[in-house]
Amino acid sequence: MKTAYLILEDGTVFKGKSIGAEKEMISEIVFNTSVVGYLETLTDPSYSGQAVCMTFPVIGIYGVCKEDMESEKAYASGFIVRELSETPSNFRSEGPLQDFLKEQGVTGICGVDTRALTKILREKGTMNGMITTKRPDLAKVLPKIKAYSVLGVVKNASCKEKFTVAPTGEGKGTG
Repeated sequence: MKTAYLILEDGTVFKGKSIGAEKEMISEIVFNTSVVGYLETLTDPSYSGQAVCMTFPVIGIYGVCKEDMESEKAYASGFIVRELSETPSNFRSEGPLQDFLKEQGVTGICGVDTRALTKILREKGTMNGMITTKRPDLAKVLPKIKAYSVLGVVKNASCKEKFTVAPTGEGKGTG
């Protein structure tokens, strides 16, 4: 894995290893305190335009089971974890999280002190950040990071066409 950097708009830099898609990414940085459900988080449309920091220390343990996805694709722009489990340990797993991130074009970083990052975000509020494999020149990247604005998320997260879901089971809404 290549060295990667997470740069926050306040100038804080975290060093780690690149996971997922190897491309530079700027987005809003948020955190999630779930113990399980990283796949649901990645595929939740409400995270469109955001990079999600998972506070649980090891992510990827049970791999990827597409049946657990909230939608048909990943919406999160980036993924930040302390430790990535590279070998899934679940009979339902269809593959490792690392492969899913690459397939979905999600840029990520592991090896980050997610507790420190979460503390910064709790104290200073949500802020923009960049994940990159290039050694950062703060004078050049900070203005780009600060200028970023989350745009088009409703359009990005909305259905392209209307559809109807037929009721199933008891109480089909006939009363």
